[in-house]
Amino acid sequence: MSTQTRKTVLITGSSSGLGKATAALFLDRGWNVVATARRPAPEGHLGPDTEHLLTCALDITDPDSIQAALRDTLVRFGRLDCVVNNAGAGLFSVFESTPMATVRALFETNVFGMMQVTQAALPILAAQGSGCLITISSGAAIVPEPLLSVYSATKFAVEGFTESLRYEAAARGVSVKLIEPGLVRGTNFLARTAESAQAVPVAAGYETLVQQVMGAFEQEWPYRLATPQTVAETVVTAAGDDSTQLRYLVGEDVETSARMRRETSEKDYNDWALARVAGQ
Repeated sequence: MSTQTRKTVLITGSSSGLGKATAALFLDRGWNVVATARRPAPEGHLGPDTEHLLTCALDITDPDSIQAALRDTLVRFGRLDCVVNNAGAGLFSVFESTPMATVRALFETNVFGMMQVTQAALPILAAQGSGCLITISSGAAIVPEPLLSVYSATKFAVEGFTESLRYEAAARGVSVKLIEPGLVRGTNFLARTAESAQAVPVAAGYETLVQQVMGAFEQEWPYRLATPQTVAETVVTAAGDDSTQLRYLVGEDVETSARMRRETSEKDYNDWALARVAGQ
């Protein structure tokens, strides 16, 4: 199949982790893939098929960088059918002692950067009257955990924006999807997020809570957790799903938490969540 007859997907943050796995799977499933990152990996990092792969630099906080990547996409492949907003950052912190500059920086990446990419790509998809915008959200937008108040706030913003956007995009024939992974094994996201915790001071009185939470993330979980591959499979499935489904959960941990929130009373859910945080 030639590059002109294949569908084309652009993925942000694709040099490692979820983005890399997603790019590799789209390529394997017969798509043209535009694998972008602030520091893109060499073109051969996804395997021998470089005819249908374009790697280019894209900083989601830089409008010029976004426009350049979209221009390169259209020059190389002639069309754009799907955008996967994967680039983002995490943060473990006690909110009381988190500098507002840190809060704003996380919103700049997780919310405003994603919105800039979406706003730049939407006219291309809308002009075609088809296409899909997929954003990697988080189970933290369903069940916020301690030390993730700022991170959860960014993901709640992503979800509110996306849920409203889908009505606007549908008027132009474009579908909008949210992927909500729980804890993902096999990436360096947790390690990088834990490093972020070292850069933010812990206000007095929170030491025990911090130890409990950080310890919980290092223990064996009683659930089958998401992996980069299962998240990638879900993204590719969503890209081909013509239904009106908006949210796709990935991982038994977030599925269990979402079910508890959906099927129990507010009081019972809160009791369950507090007991879980306390390790009971």
